[in-house]
Amino acid sequence: MKTIKNILATIGLIALSGLFIFAMKKSTDEAQLSNASKSANETRPVKDYNVYALSVPESLDFANEAVPLKNPDILERMDRELLVNTYWQSNGLLMFKRAAKYFPIIEPILKKNGVPDDFKYLAVIESGLTNAVSPAGARGVWQIMKTTGRENGLEINSNVDERYHLEMATEVACKYLLKAKAQLGSWTLAAAAYNAGNAGVSRRLEEQGVSDYYDLLLGEETGRYLFRIVAVKEILSHPNKYGFNFDEKDLYTSVPTYKVAVDTAVTDFSKFAKNFGINYKILKLHNPWLREAHLNNKSRKKYSIDIPKEGYYK
Repeated sequence: MKTIKNILATIGLIALSGLFIFAMKKSTDEAQLSNASKSANETRPVKDYNVYALSVPESLDFANEAVPLKNPDILERMDRELLVNTYWQSNGLLMFKRAAKYFPIIEPILKKNGVPDDFKYLAVIESGLTNAVSPAGARGVWQIMKTTGRENGLEINSNVDERYHLEMATEVACKYLLKAKAQLGSWTLAAAAYNAGNAGVSRRLEEQGVSDYYDLLLGEETGRYLFRIVAVKEILSHPNKYGFNFDEKDLYTSVPTYKVAVDTAVTDFSKFAKNFGINYKILKLHNPWLREAHLNNKSRKKYSIDIPKEGYYK
């Protein structure tokens, strides 16, 4: 009996050894196949997506002032901004969508003030055409600082902040740009001053003994500023050329509104909104310059509040 048990135990050990060797071989074979597959995938070209170098146009301008593309430094910097803004596709599509909604508001104000139409692209790079807030405290589509806004007649406090009023903020931007153009001599420098300030640009021009933006050595942000504007202008003007595909129905549109004059305090904008068949959220969407749920208006100032026409919010 003991001999039989020993024989059976030996047979069992042999069987287990065989199974172990088989399992190890299988595992090794599978690992080799996996590595081979991984290696093939790493070297196989991606056929469904391609990234192309872009050809910088032979001529570009901002406000009819030519970009000196024959200068190799200028050419490289322009190429960079075209690449960055072309291949940031999601942001690019949002630029097209928002531009369709907000450019029709901005364009006539620029024209009325004698500011070149190209400055609408400055608003795009400043805020993405949103009511952004910068770390420095600039606010709204035009990214106006509190001091600049107040100097140009905007009401800015915790209750009302007219930097968020697109029409009024565009008027202030025009005033600033016209003053900068008169002081610095070109629209290109006026645009740079919108980023770095009139005094800052004037000081650098004097320090470096030059008179042109493209001859200045500037910090990263202001140094890229004009090139970003020109790149956005080029891309938004030629969507198909840069690979952006959309239909008219894909773009955002403005909801028609009418204005309601208010020259008293409003204690509750939720109740105020209901009087016009809308809710508080819709009221604030169309009047982001109203910063609180009520209007103080101790001075009995006359405000115009935008109310969407009936039927657009259901």
